[in-house]
Amino acid sequence: MEARSIFKNISPIDHRYSVSEQEVYNSLVPWISEEASITACVKAEIALICAHLKVRGKMTDALRTELDKCCVDPEEVYIEEEKTHHNIRALVNVLKRKVPEDLSALVHLGATSVDILDTSLSWRMAGVSREVVLPLLKKLELLLCGFTEREADTPQVGRTHGQHAVPITLGFAFAEYVSRLGKSILEIEKRSKELKGKLSGAVGAYNAVSMIVKDPMELERIYLADLGLEPSEHSTQLAEPEYLLRLLLEFNVAFGIVANLADDLRNLQRSEIGEVREGFGSDQVGSSTMPQKRNPWNSEHVKSLWKAFMPRVNTFFMDQISEHQRDLTNSASQRFIADYIAGFCLAVSRMTGIIKGLGVDRKRLHANLNGKNDGGGNLPGGIMAEPAYILLAETGVSDAHEVIRRITLSAEKEKKSFAAALADEPALLEKIGGKLKELGLIKTTDDALSFFENPQRYCGLASVKAKAIAEKYKTLMGGNDVQ
Repeated sequence: MEARSIFKNISPIDHRYSVSEQEVYNSLVPWISEEASITACVKAEIALICAHLKVRGKMTDALRTELDKCCVDPEEVYIEEEKTHHNIRALVNVLKRKVPEDLSALVHLGATSVDILDTSLSWRMAGVSREVVLPLLKKLELLLCGFTEREADTPQVGRTHGQHAVPITLGFAFAEYVSRLGKSILEIEKRSKELKGKLSGAVGAYNAVSMIVKDPMELERIYLADLGLEPSEHSTQLAEPEYLLRLLLEFNVAFGIVANLADDLRNLQRSEIGEVREGFGSDQVGSSTMPQKRNPWNSEHVKSLWKAFMPRVNTFFMDQISEHQRDLTNSASQRFIADYIAGFCLAVSRMTGIIKGLGVDRKRLHANLNGKNDGGGNLPGGIMAEPAYILLAETGVSDAHEVIRRITLSAEKEKKSFAAALADEPALLEKIGGKLKELGLIKTTDDALSFFENPQRYCGLASVKAKAIAEKYKTLMGGNDVQ
């Protein structure tokens, strides 16, 4: 076949990303490329030959070595398919010419096409999960663990509904993603080990294989064990689709978590927030017309990949349905699983690069926490209204929430900080100070005002939780912080 420039390819994966993300692209090729698909089918056919030989007591190490050397050029299969108009029959015809002549009758013996296709797809999906997807995810997870630990004590204003809430720490904010992604990684690991294959024939009832061996299910087990798989409990012409569906759905769960992180990072880089910043190369350009721009384009890129590939899940669900023992409506759509996995891996790789180079602006974090950089939309120090209300209620004031709310309204009207407005209420401050002293947060009630002037003192268990979650998932991922 004629070689084609990558720049004449239609999919961006095969030109833009094969160049810019070459390492990830190259790691995927052995598992989800067209060559990989054909090679895996050959591997399944060889495993079937070996299963027949084992059942007949004719398997030898020499034969296995000879069979494993049998290679099929995808181009030969495509040329043969021009005649057969059937991809597996084309592969079988080519393979028969490659194996020892006395074994050629065993090629595809007792199998239907999907015994090879579904089995080889499961083998490839288990392999790409183990060799590419999980290592990429674990690398990202460990980087997030390291960042979480390093910033566990860095105060940050919390945000709900896009508004300042109560103080947390930057590490606590990242611990959310450590926890969510970590659980998804463990689920992917589990699901990737549950994929099934089959050798049960055209309708799943072992009709053809029953003409060959006394125990068709034993032959199936031997065949699949060669590929590290187990039989589907019940097959039609297809293996039960839910095993693969659940794995792909968990990929999408992880993809969504990474996209959510990208969204948060993009927003934290807004000019009016500016708490973190993506790495930016010395020759990098942020805008074609505005030389000062340093756009959060990597975070946006991750979100954009998610937008492109997340809807593919609809097709995964549609491939779950097949009429009676089989129709062919998944034959084209299932091929695009490769694109989805590539897009997912590219997004994870891009996010890994973001976290590696992520900078933290502690001055902006401090300014935002203290209400000095909020564009006038929040009461300076207003994030400390919650502890004032809680402590006042603890003294027995039943309408403490309303009392503190009125103080915040007064502060806004008089353009004061919350602490300054609270200082105008010495009786209330005395009560609140007594509770702070009981809790050991201040030495004397005279220090009460200083608590409300320093929001970093009201971070709850943010630091403790961040460190514990980072440590937990570092251990579960079986590694240390990635540099």
